[in-house]
Amino acid sequence: MKIYVIRHGETDSNSKNIVGGIKEDINENGIKQAEKAREEIANLNIDLIISSPADRTKHTCNIINKNNVSVIFDERLIERDVGIYENKNWNNIDRKEFWNYFSTKYTGLETMKSVYKRVAECLDEVKEKYSDKTILLVTHGGTLRAIYWYFNGIPEDGNVGYDMHSNCEIKEYEW
Repeated sequence: MKIYVIRHGETDSNSKNIVGGIKEDINENGIKQAEKAREEIANLNIDLIISSPADRTKHTCNIINKNNVSVIFDERLIERDVGIYENKNWNNIDRKEFWNYFSTKYTGLETMKSVYKRVAECLDEVKEKYSDKTILLVTHGGTLRAIYWYFNGIPEDGNVGYDMHSNCEIKEYEW
């Protein structure tokens, strides 16, 4: 079973190096990124799209879904709740620590352990229900870290890097 993942198109917060809010939509560049990804996705023989219900992932999903594949929205694929860090400049945050699975440095936000737990539950269900399908997940940077951990294991130091997935970059995993 193949599973593809794509991060939403660029938002204004992404372009300004700001920790984005959950209600933010993609910007003009994000639309162009999604349009560019659309052709590649059209050739992947996707049977089902499962997307975060956030505005930016829905918009990206609408653009990339050239073949009009069925879409399911799943709350478990939503971005990490960044709490008090929303709208803060990334220059004032240690990204390596912020995204670390084991970190307790940053409080007032959802832990990466919590993100991983809900994403792993979602992926377990996808594997069980759709084992004969090719799936595309449309989601967020924090969620994509949890997906990476699911397929590759959590590193001993809890880090995967903070720039591991560009906007509208497509990655493939296989069970």
